[in-house]
Amino acid sequence: MRAATIAGFFLPLAASIALPRPDKVDYEGYKVFRLNTEHGLAQVQEKLSTINFDQWNIDSSRHIDISVSPEQLAAFEALGLDFHVMHENLGRSLAEESAVKSKYKRQINDDAWFDQYHPYADHEQYFKDLQAALPDNSEFITYGKSYEGRDMFGLHLYGVDGPGKPAVLYHGTVHAREWITAMVIEYITLQLVTGYGVDNVTTSFLDRYDFYILPFVNPDGFVYTQEVQRLWRKNRMPPPPPPANQSCFGLDVNRNWDQEWDGNPLGASPNPCSQTYRGEYPSSSPENQALTALADKLGAGAGIKLFICTTSAPCIQNPPSPRAPPPTNSIPHRFDWHSYGQYILYPWGHNCTLWHSSSGAHQQLAALTGDAIRTGANGTTFTFGPSCSTLYATTGSSIDYVFAKAGAKYSYTIELRDTGDYGFVLPPAQIRGAAEEQWVGQQVMLSLLDEVLFDGEGPA
Repeated sequence: MRAATIAGFFLPLAASIALPRPDKVDYEGYKVFRLNTEHGLAQVQEKLSTINFDQWNIDSSRHIDISVSPEQLAAFEALGLDFHVMHENLGRSLAEESAVKSKYKRQINDDAWFDQYHPYADHEQYFKDLQAALPDNSEFITYGKSYEGRDMFGLHLYGVDGPGKPAVLYHGTVHAREWITAMVIEYITLQLVTGYGVDNVTTSFLDRYDFYILPFVNPDGFVYTQEVQRLWRKNRMPPPPPPANQSCFGLDVNRNWDQEWDGNPLGASPNPCSQTYRGEYPSSSPENQALTALADKLGAGAGIKLFICTTSAPCIQNPPSPRAPPPTNSIPHRFDWHSYGQYILYPWGHNCTLWHSSSGAHQQLAALTGDAIRTGANGTTFTFGPSCSTLYATTGSSIDYVFAKAGAKYSYTIELRDTGDYGFVLPPAQIRGAAEEQWVGQQVMLSLLDEVLFDGEGPA
């Protein structure tokens, strides 16, 4: 197997706190509700302040998704809120989600892989097997270490004449509980690997671009969701001193990038106990340091054409940057995959009234991608637009950093299925459909990266 460690990206393991793993959280009897907030968010929040609950979504302008323990159900129901039930018994839904139907047989063309979710070790082996299936045009890479010392791994794919072309960069499992993101990325990677040299369109993608595919940028958090707490979101770094918050582990890797890290008080939290805790300072986590180093290296080389992370404009301008970015078309494409909500989002995340000079091109490419998905076999609809004004404010986010500082031509966050029937606990029966529709969208997007979609003059 061809493997590579990207020079300079192995970071020293942070001094860790040796703590025993707690018992696995039991969600038996928990219920998940979607509360309607369109006609009175403040009143809903005031009523909810009297009970304990876990909020799943961040955007609360239209609805709030919450899980409620059995002990709090009577008090919740007495609040008289307008809701529908997403999970009648969260424990039962999780048991069905985690059921192992068949053992991985080390055969990448076995479609049964996409019938269930998998342990972390199997995911890593699957990526090694994908590399082995295309040995002359790929390498298994490690680009850093997580806080707990796990290798941060991925796959580098390339076509004719070898590596060195503009990059397409895919991120997944930034937030640990979003299991569907790795499965979708694996399906897209499988199509690229098996289609190269067979299908003319897929072959052209690898001949034009280098693909850097990173399925688990938060490996510690993902393992924690499998072993301890299924709905964990952040990484597993301990909180900063003093010891008052020593029970509040983790920071949000997607609020820790060095781009408008504290540029909007609504975009992240300085509280270590928050789900959107931004860290003590920009790029304070080893995971983000490794990701930043890789993005910067690609941007300074042949560039990033596209980056995908599996979240009215009074002025059109780029915000000032402390350092000059690479050429704006240097990184072809960057994607960050998340769940849930069904969105295609692009910069900016930190400012809801600020557009940039390529907002029109981003909007048009997102529209064409969303239309291809909608008109496909599943008919799934995705909402698209600038991240902040379409969904909510995010500071220190990957799409803003890779666009503004690493110089990506296109930078997107894609929020996968669904829109609220299941949320983070997407049934295994929907894995294949979620993956297939994203491959349909990616074929359109990858085909248009070098086209002139919007020239910066006139209406977008």
